[in-house]
Amino acid sequence: MDDESRYQAVHSRDARFDGEFFLAVKTTGIYCRPSCPAVTPKRQNVRFYPSAAAAQGAGFRACRRCRPDAAPGSAEWNVRADLVGRAVRLIGDGVVDREGVAGLARRLGYSSRQVHRQLTQELGAGPIALARAQRAHTARVLLQTTDMPVTGIAFAAGFASVRQFNDTIREIYAATPSSLRVRKGPRRTGAGIPLRLAHRGPYAAAEIFGYLQKRAVPGVEEVLGAPGARLYRRTLRLPYGTGVAEVREPRPAGGRHGAWLDCRLHLTDPRDLATAVQRVRRLFDLDADPYAVAERLGADPLLRPLVAARPGLRSPGAADGDELAVRAVLGQQVSVAAAVRLGTDLVAAYGKPLPAPDGGLTHLFPDPGTLADASLDGLGMPDTRKHALRATATAIADGAVRLDPGADRDHTTQALLELPGIGPWTAGYIRMRALGDPDVFLPGDAGARHGLAALGAAPAAAEAWRPWRSYALHHLWQAAAGPAPGPASATPNSKDS
Repeated sequence: MDDESRYQAVHSRDARFDGEFFLAVKTTGIYCRPSCPAVTPKRQNVRFYPSAAAAQGAGFRACRRCRPDAAPGSAEWNVRADLVGRAVRLIGDGVVDREGVAGLARRLGYSSRQVHRQLTQELGAGPIALARAQRAHTARVLLQTTDMPVTGIAFAAGFASVRQFNDTIREIYAATPSSLRVRKGPRRTGAGIPLRLAHRGPYAAAEIFGYLQKRAVPGVEEVLGAPGARLYRRTLRLPYGTGVAEVREPRPAGGRHGAWLDCRLHLTDPRDLATAVQRVRRLFDLDADPYAVAERLGADPLLRPLVAARPGLRSPGAADGDELAVRAVLGQQVSVAAAVRLGTDLVAAYGKPLPAPDGGLTHLFPDPGTLADASLDGLGMPDTRKHALRATATAIADGAVRLDPGADRDHTTQALLELPGIGPWTAGYIRMRALGDPDVFLPGDAGARHGLAALGAAPAAAEAWRPWRSYALHHLWQAAAGPAPGPASATPNSKDS
């Protein structure tokens, strides 16, 4: 887009571009998302920025009406596997706050100077400014949804000092922390931190909640309620502590609901808020661009009916990449139900118990270090799968396989394929979900074959679906029979999570 087309998007209040760019108004000193309901400013008074941090760095403060800091993230960073895309995902996961810019650069394999230069060139802000913008948003959420002392919020949000916290809030929101708290609306009741996790465009909630419910491992996950009103809950292993995430299924089409999912986070350490939010967003694929996906896939006459039947179909990610990889290996060549039973036994034998059960949630999923040395006896698995599971866990624990948001997708895929018992299906499935790659196709998958056959298409047809082949795969799975087929009838390399 050029600035003129961006202004047209602003003039029409087009929510499709929320999070893709930000506009700032010179006469008011405020920056907004494109769909802001305020009166459209004159073109000569508008500047455009690729990130909220860039607008903040130019001296603009956040609009109090549209809350641009809460816009969904740009889908571009899910697609891109280059330095900038990987860096943005790592910053979102809180790496700069925990390890500094040097730690970010070390994970990416580049110098700090190179990382700063490329981020500034494309986003208008370096890693420190991007992390600062995220800290400010975290602080605002805590101020407006919790009763934590202001001083505690400063450090929980990742600020190094109360003075730095106060200065940042005043600069970005043109308000003191106390006044932000005073101006908030009625606090939603219940324990934990209530959030609205924004998404753009239509959202096929029934399909993603059904997908997760079918694969939920008791003790670590549970889904309560009937379709249309389900509550997905799961435990989280986080950098500073543990957590429980609750995400409610929005009302079916026709019901009144905004462009968000209601979420509540229960954290043992509030410093984990930003990280927990990003992991839930990845699990539910909330930064996707359904318009771009529908435009590409709907242009294919073969997929057009499927895309029209399920607008906003997402490609679920993972709340924990290491866990997803272990579960993918654990469930290879068995049905979804059998994979869930094996996962349940694994959690009971090797999972870390929560300090106290929380409903049906009792454990964290076993960490790779524990499984690397585990005998795995009594789980009903053949020795070959035990060996594959231990080898995978060892490679993750040793760092030979990286599954964090900034991992190099090609390098990780190759490292997975070198492990015993890991075939192309498993490596591709892990890449799609744990690494959030939107462009994975599994031609050997039984469900994909059935879906292609039903469309009268050959696997080569998938080349036209780039860079959204992961979404096409989910459409094929839906068309084949149900949310997503298990690998019971799949090829030898097909496995399930």
